[in-house]
Amino acid sequence: MNVTHLLSPEARRLHHHLTEPGAGYPHPWPDTSLLTATDLGHLLPLAYRTTGTGAATSMRFAVEGAVRERQPEFTPASCLALYDALVAGLERRRWADVCLAAGALLRCPGGVPEAELAGPARVLTEFMVAHGRLEEPYALLAVAGVAGVEGAWQPMDEPRESLAMAERDVVLGLDPAGRALVAEVGPRSFGSPPELPGVWDRLAALTPYADFARSALEAAEARLAAIHARELPYRADKAFSAAEVAALGRAARLALHCDAPWLPALLDSLLSRVAVAPTAAKTLPSQALLFEIGRAVVRFPTPEAITALRAARAATRHAGVVKQLDRLIKKAEPGLADRVEVAFRMPDLGFGAGGRLEVALGEYTAVLAPGAGGEFELGWRQGGKPLKSVPAAVRREHPDEVKRLRELVKQVRRQVTTLCRALEAGLAGEMSWPYETWRDRIAGHPIAGTVAARLIWEAETAPGEWRTLPPKAVTASAEWRTLPPSSSLEAGRVRLWHPARASAAEVARLREAVTEGRVRQPFKQAFREVYPLTPAEEETAVYSNRFAGHIVDYRRLYAMFRARNWESRMLGPWDGGDTDAATRVLAEGRWRVSFHHDYLYDEPGEYATTDQVRFHRHDEGGGWRESPLAEVPPLVFSEAMRDVDLFVAVTSIAADPGWADRGHDRHLTYWRDTSTGPLQPSGEVRRDALARILPRTAIGGRCTLTDRFLVVRGDLRTYKIHVGSGNILMDPGDVYLCIVPDRRRDERLFLPFEEDDRLALILSKAFLLARDTEITDDSIIAQIKGGT
Repeated sequence: MNVTHLLSPEARRLHHHLTEPGAGYPHPWPDTSLLTATDLGHLLPLAYRTTGTGAATSMRFAVEGAVRERQPEFTPASCLALYDALVAGLERRRWADVCLAAGALLRCPGGVPEAELAGPARVLTEFMVAHGRLEEPYALLAVAGVAGVEGAWQPMDEPRESLAMAERDVVLGLDPAGRALVAEVGPRSFGSPPELPGVWDRLAALTPYADFARSALEAAEARLAAIHARELPYRADKAFSAAEVAALGRAARLALHCDAPWLPALLDSLLSRVAVAPTAAKTLPSQALLFEIGRAVVRFPTPEAITALRAARAATRHAGVVKQLDRLIKKAEPGLADRVEVAFRMPDLGFGAGGRLEVALGEYTAVLAPGAGGEFELGWRQGGKPLKSVPAAVRREHPDEVKRLRELVKQVRRQVTTLCRALEAGLAGEMSWPYETWRDRIAGHPIAGTVAARLIWEAETAPGEWRTLPPKAVTASAEWRTLPPSSSLEAGRVRLWHPARASAAEVARLREAVTEGRVRQPFKQAFREVYPLTPAEEETAVYSNRFAGHIVDYRRLYAMFRARNWESRMLGPWDGGDTDAATRVLAEGRWRVSFHHDYLYDEPGEYATTDQVRFHRHDEGGGWRESPLAEVPPLVFSEAMRDVDLFVAVTSIAADPGWADRGHDRHLTYWRDTSTGPLQPSGEVRRDALARILPRTAIGGRCTLTDRFLVVRGDLRTYKIHVGSGNILMDPGDVYLCIVPDRRRDERLFLPFEEDDRLALILSKAFLLARDTEITDDSIIAQIKGGT
């Protein structure tokens, strides 16, 4: 039946070029982003049949590329056409993409015509088995189920007691669609479409597989316990086979997705044992399983699972494993913002109101509570009098309890770090929580409440109407106390305040309140940078050049990508290593930002130049479509550009005070212009913070702020510190002064947020230069007095 009249115009053009080998290249080139899911399901079988060169092959690659980005949808006819296309040319290809065949079983809303599929499915199965092509075993089992050729399956190269064999036995008991679900959540071919939405819910509904997930993880924990008890021999990294690791990874993801109540205790035990050898060796029973479960936690994070990973990280003796776990944990924590139902489930660990825990040890009392900066600390008292260190009597008589309390402080700090990263990650997605959840799990929680009290919140008092709640520490609980425990708020929601939604007057008022109240926020909120769309960006429409044209230290830039959870491949002097676009997914996976940059080959170091920033929206088919900047939600745009500003500000050669002495002449102009040029939003916020902090310091009378400089009047000279780069010019004559940064921070100096090292650096330079007659560093004195 001819169904081309049901296709979109772009699909009809592609259909023509796929079925007419002599057709020339189309003009204009078809836009595959306009193809519907049904279009892709119809065109994929045609693309799979296409061979040779020319326009038809180019069309094939275009269709296959679109399928890798978005979901196809098959009709019974196009599903049969796909199976026939996979069979056609088997002898030539010596292979067929059984993952596509299995995936089609799940993407055919009209129902799979199993009777008609049985013939080609049998050919596929027998061919793949005969030629030993078993790379995708569960996809092949799904196709074999359609064909009804169960006896053709060859056993896995695993012992009978293997957990992989147990999984295979469960899968053999499922119907073809159930087998396809297991294949869908495992490694799949390069040509497979994105993972099917809702696949984990459908897999969880298969009771036999859900039961296997629990039994497999329990069996893995029991094996590790036996290894540590010396009941089984220990061999480094040999506790589990590769097939078992894959099966356990699927089991862990399913349990984490379902937030299984039995999982936290099991993960605690399993991870603590898999991370460390039963001997004094630095090896471990299975790095592969530890990292696979870590990747499962990144995909479906829970607070307990992240805590278990942190404990494994603390226990392992392998330095490389520590680094890898650090990366996995930093990826997992922001993901909690997308799982509101589990994100704020924190144990109270015995702490009382205000995050305080007191433990009596003889005549002394251990006190665990937040310090002046908000971080939890362990202190000691005797009869109400604070002590500077652990009393000798306590160390001697209660060593185990001292160790437990120190570990408890570390545990609380880890929990707070995870909570803060989850909260901050939710800003771009404008996350909000039911009032009861916020009241009980955040504001009223003895540990989480210490974080909540230092943040600014908004409560929904009526649909679309929000009331600002300044930090509790500032208001002495006044606004917070007026929130009734039961009222219209019970049906409302609470969210974090963001300056992009506030008026300039409100932002100024809250910044002053935070500074005056000496509230050190757990992340930058009151002083958070805002990046509205500019007229130039409205003109360019789909890309921003706001941060283009900067010369940056590439190694530092790449490190910052990883630290901020951006995905990027390493560039360098090799084929294909000249350009890349680092990406980050925001707002519960709905948006993706791309930051383009290019490698500089001819520099005496490793540098890069920055280029455009673009945005893509995640569509219903699982793919990404480029979006005009005007359609990007303001908070998504602002938070993404904030990261890009940070990358440029930290890694630009303009921020390196010594670069002028070793850089290329042709880049000195960039260095001079940028190191003292107009401020970006990060610099504007820093300037505002300085305006509020300096009057409260001893050097306030010697300081003046201009549009881009902090001017400091010393006794020997007057100095201009650039608020963006931190570089210094001396009057008269704007003579450059090089001061090597001292990374130590004066803890006596109050800062309203922790994450801006340059603010602390500028202040330290200001304090030094305001008392320039007391400077003892000969190199600095020589520059000030005009020496070399």
